[in-house]
Amino acid sequence: MAEGTIKRLTDKGFGFISNDSGTDLFFHMSALDGCRFEELREGQKVSYEEGRGPKGPRAENVRPI
Repeated sequence: MAEGTIKRLTDKGFGFISNDSGTDLFFHMSALDGCRFEELREGQKVSYEEGRGPKGPRAENVRPI
């Protein structure tokens, strides 16, 4: 699994993860594994799997580290 940092969260249930290569990945609260969206904070480290969405890369199976 890859690791990154939560860059931004919205009040609509989605956010963005910044990875080490500088790419931002979209994620939706339905992609969380083992936590609730309300428990996440900007700047928090997470692990994830990179997947493909209709608009480009997205993070799946997102878990706090």
